[in-house]
Amino acid sequence: MVQAGTAEDEVVRLCQELIRIDTSNPGDHSGPGERVAAEYVAEKLAEVGLEPTLLESRPGRASVVARIEGEDPGRDALLLHGHLDVVPARAEDWTRDPFGGEIADGCVWGRGAVDMKDMDAMILAVVRERLREGRRPPRDVVVAFLADEEAGGRWGARWLVDEHPELFEGCTEAVGEVGGFSLTVPGDRRMYLIEAAEKGLAWMRLTASGTAGHGSMVHPDNAVTAVAAAVARLGSHEFPIRLTKTVRAFLERTCLAYGVEFDPDHPEKCLEEIGPLARMIGATLRNTLNPTRLDAGYKVNVIPQEATAQVDGRFLPGHEEEFFATVDELLGPNVTREFVHHDLAVETEYEGALVAAMEAALTSEDPGALPVPYCLSGGTDAKAFARLGMRCFGFAPLRLPPDLDFSGMFHGVDERVPVDGLRFGVRVLDRFLDRA
Repeated sequence: MVQAGTAEDEVVRLCQELIRIDTSNPGDHSGPGERVAAEYVAEKLAEVGLEPTLLESRPGRASVVARIEGEDPGRDALLLHGHLDVVPARAEDWTRDPFGGEIADGCVWGRGAVDMKDMDAMILAVVRERLREGRRPPRDVVVAFLADEEAGGRWGARWLVDEHPELFEGCTEAVGEVGGFSLTVPGDRRMYLIEAAEKGLAWMRLTASGTAGHGSMVHPDNAVTAVAAAVARLGSHEFPIRLTKTVRAFLERTCLAYGVEFDPDHPEKCLEEIGPLARMIGATLRNTLNPTRLDAGYKVNVIPQEATAQVDGRFLPGHEEEFFATVDELLGPNVTREFVHHDLAVETEYEGALVAAMEAALTSEDPGALPVPYCLSGGTDAKAFARLGMRCFGFAPLRLPPDLDFSGMFHGVDERVPVDGLRFGVRVLDRFLDRA
């Protein structure tokens, strides 16, 4: 039985219920998996007449895909996608239960509130309302709710693209997470950041080998020393600034909004104006390397034969070759690298009918909106769908209060999303689908 109510009525409840389903993904299949959440989503879609496909890449790792027939099936299709998994959360670190979905201080609290069960709920709410009312989109829309994004998508989007590409037949454009959120600028106006690019990903394991032996003796080929020295070189290296077209466009428009002159020789000066968001945007000015793990030995007086480290590397679109050439130079002769996970950088032109539809949907709900393209420092399932030739954007619209550190919510403690932001998001998403 379909519950009555508008998308604005439903979206908050849907977000709460999704958060209460623990889909923690530690990256080693030890979590609960996404199956329960996938079944929940499939049921909500089936209630309004869709025939969702639920597929498991391995036990518990489930994704859901459904197609909504548009008014003109001859047009290329649009993909709306969100992931169902979340990073783990320790309850003792949080002010509120990370899997409670509580409403407090005008927000829905919990792991996944912004990454990205808010968008999952918005897609569900809008699709359900439109189908209840018999409002078809102008073209076919495929909706996908995916497993495993938080570990690189191998058992979610990547698996579907490799094993079931027919589910995305005709899709030439895709819209997913980490875009469409607001940043308040002077004049009580808001910039809305629409993701048009994202950095590539190189999670690497470094290995050094040496001679095992007693800790009291001289060992010129100590594996721990070799890997530690390589980690120090990588971690302290600063790549040169490389302004991609998307990053430059963001900085130029941001400078205009703040009344600051854009200086291409010192573009980082603009970031002083945008508060905590500068952490994420600043990482898109250059390639980055961050050591994250070290592992060696088993006893203080035993020199191990092998030492390893892990490094999180991110490279800008068009600069992958430069990135790896630098990494290999910094490693030195006695340290090798292999990929834990490697994925491409993506970038698309910020132009065309889909961009116009996103901008018009925003300005219709917020006349002071200033839509701007930006590059995401992290990665999303867009990397998988780009392999099918889709133009990919991040557009999960939220109007946010000026004092909310939104970027700090991603993978942080006390993750939460404003209730009013969710309701704003469904209104914008609905208008977007009318125009898309």
